[in-house]
Amino acid sequence: MKKEISYKFLYGISILLIFIFIIILGVDYFKYDTHSNSSPFYAFIIVRMIEFIIPSIIVFVMGKIMKKNMKSRQG
Repeated sequence: MKKEISYKFLYGISILLIFIFIIILGVDYFKYDTHSNSSPFYAFIIVRMIEFIIPSIIVFVMGKIMKKNMKSRQG
């Protein structure tokens, strides 16, 4: 039971990181001003993807591996 909770926890963290990415990207969009920023908005998107989406993918893959290992040990 404890192993089941651990991979579900990792899935939850992955989903939480994606929601935080969406929220912070929305905040960046409303704060972005074309006159004061020399960098294009897609630069902000790339930075936020590095901060949130890549770790989310890593955590999700870790959860998948844990689930696969748990099922192979059970049967």
